[in-house]
Amino acid sequence: MPGPCRSHRRAEAARAAAGRGLPSIEPGQPAPAGTGMSRRALLARASGLALAVYGASHLPLAQLEDSVAHAAAPAAAPGGTVLVSVFLGGGLDGLGLLAPVGDPQYRKLRSGLLIGDEARPFREDDRLRWHPAAEPLRELHEQGVLSVLPAIGYANPDQSHFTSRHYWEVGSLDHRGTTGWMGRLLDRVGDDEHPLQGLSLDGTLSPALATSRVPVAAVADPSEYSFWAHQVWGDVDDLMRESAARIGRAHAASGDPAIAVAGRVAQRSMALYDQLGPVRPKDGEQGAADASPVRYPTAQDSSFPEKLRALAAMLGAGLPLRCVAVDGPGQYDTHDRQAPTLQRNLELLSQTLRAFQADLTARGLADRVLVHVWSEFGRRAQANGSGGTDHGAAGVSLLLGSRVHGSMIGEFPGLSQLDRDGNLRATTDFRALYASIAEQWLGVDGAAILPDAGRVGRYALLR
Repeated sequence: MPGPCRSHRRAEAARAAAGRGLPSIEPGQPAPAGTGMSRRALLARASGLALAVYGASHLPLAQLEDSVAHAAAPAAAPGGTVLVSVFLGGGLDGLGLLAPVGDPQYRKLRSGLLIGDEARPFREDDRLRWHPAAEPLRELHEQGVLSVLPAIGYANPDQSHFTSRHYWEVGSLDHRGTTGWMGRLLDRVGDDEHPLQGLSLDGTLSPALATSRVPVAAVADPSEYSFWAHQVWGDVDDLMRESAARIGRAHAASGDPAIAVAGRVAQRSMALYDQLGPVRPKDGEQGAADASPVRYPTAQDSSFPEKLRALAAMLGAGLPLRCVAVDGPGQYDTHDRQAPTLQRNLELLSQTLRAFQADLTARGLADRVLVHVWSEFGRRAQANGSGGTDHGAAGVSLLLGSRVHGSMIGEFPGLSQLDRDGNLRATTDFRALYASIAEQWLGVDGAAILPDAGRVGRYALLR
């Protein structure tokens, strides 16, 4: 399996350091949004509790207690809209996902990576054909629930993984951005008390969710939210949790303020454990415990299907989610051996997104959820000599949901007028897309969260 380029490995190392509250270790690169945000686990590490709460300032125990209390209760108005961000790390080759087979320059530029004429056509531009592994995406587009932006990016593109991803995460071409674009959305529509309003499903804070005011959370695996004790299982494990809840209730009535707060935290943490019950696997089962109405794909090297299945269960349980971030399957920095890597990644991504949409539809939740799929940039139009493609500029983004227009947004510019680096030119701006999502999906003025909103247009996203 091909590995990512050296700059991508350095970028990921820098992000890992920054995620611990340290400055970036990559000289000259912007620190990820959220660097330095305080982090508190809901209970001590030894308890096995998976959820971590992040705040813009130090989270005192009393505020943590309130966070648990709100997270433990279903949303008062569970009909709110939810935005799910799926990041495809490394730079998805948009010219591989939607191959311009009908462009006269295609066979010249893509020797060794050609997709045959038998590939299924893209409905709105007969030059383009879907990668065969993306057949589920084609079906969703034909059903009118998948919109496609075939050439999205920004002016004067930066081909650094680290910098370009930072721009997308903060929603601005600003190296100094410290809050994420979804974090600023939550600062407007969220509140000071419950962290599940913004949730990272990859164990660490997604920079796009970094806020300045309200708490957000991260969980490595929603199905593993549990309380663990050495050599304790079965009936004894159940008794332990029941006892913890009783002890919590008793301490919550203490005259000592610190003991009372600790008791309420334990009590409400158990309530959160019960609330997430539909997400946990039952004995002998894999994945989310509630019987998903659809079958998700399985993968030995990716938890992406399980994370989306668990997310559907969390939404079905009424948890008060507003913005969710998750990394998509696979690695898209395909400098070599692109064909088998892209085939494998697109199969799992496409099949999982189709299952997730069907799951939401079966649960009656499809009108509430909008999924945005993005990558930091596309790939170079001309294939390299290693069976791959190098860093490019404009790429592909997707919007999935029952309320989207299900159409092409922008246009495919063709291969005859590439930029000076041989890259596809952008016909849509990611900041305009963000402003359109903020205004049309979450009811927030784009200018209130995006510094450049006044200089970019808007796209009609919804029916």
